[in-house]
Amino acid sequence: MIELPVVPVSNQPQRKPDWLRVRLPVGKEYAHVRGLVDEHKLHTICESGNCPNMGECWGAGTATFMILGNICTRSCSFCAVATGRPLAVDKDEPNRVANSVKLMQVKHCVITSVDRDDLKDGGSIIWAETINAIRRESPETTLETLLPDFRGIWPNLERVLETRPEVVSHNLETVRRLTKEVRIQAKYDRSLEALRITSNAGVRTKSGIMLGLGEREEDVLEAMDDLLDAGVHILTLGQYLQPTRNHHPVVDWIHPDQFASYKEWGLQKGFRYVESGPLVRSSYHAEKHLFEM
Repeated sequence: MIELPVVPVSNQPQRKPDWLRVRLPVGKEYAHVRGLVDEHKLHTICESGNCPNMGECWGAGTATFMILGNICTRSCSFCAVATGRPLAVDKDEPNRVANSVKLMQVKHCVITSVDRDDLKDGGSIIWAETINAIRRESPETTLETLLPDFRGIWPNLERVLETRPEVVSHNLETVRRLTKEVRIQAKYDRSLEALRITSNAGVRTKSGIMLGLGEREEDVLEAMDDLLDAGVHILTLGQYLQPTRNHHPVVDWIHPDQFASYKEWGLQKGFRYVESGPLVRSSYHAEKHLFEM
């Protein structure tokens, strides 16, 4: 293997590398969705998370919604979502999300959520009801669900899998060596088991890893092998960006050439689809991941 450059942050000025610059959203389809979001006060994680790919995804008819509130029961060192005691479950949320999807004429809908370890069902009932509500209101819309690990209580995961989303995703987030540091309340092998159960259920299975947290090349290749062994079909790799000074620091800026090499290695190893680049996020090009099983 040829070693390709990473750029240590300690040797860099404060500004991000040139390859992390983002173009402003433009286009007729983006403007249409932007108008609907503003007019009806709709909520997407694309907008609230300042996703760099919002314009491109909205232009392709893809949008991501976060359910079960905006307060998480976990405190991962990379994540900007607030940690604390969540509010009570909003039982009307499935209908409101389904109405948003219909109003926005979303072709491919991605749903994610905070971790709700405070709930016996882990939020899986709302998950299933949201998927079913979207199916009723927008039967032509395809669905991807970015699920939590449900603390390893697998009947909760299986409740969501029974709704048969077109793609089911659970992010590994980082390599085995850094998991305890980056995902404090998560477990590397528990995530792999969630993915294995998902793949065994016969659905397209997807996972993502952030780079630049201090992982080494061999760590990433090991994670690829672990994900393939768990039956994962789709892999996303993107640059980690530190939300605030209180979060895990960026250790390396990963060069686009390195991302290109990871994509090539991932495809050679056997993934059906690999998205790999500095600005790639979990739902990037999500509509392209609907290949035949």
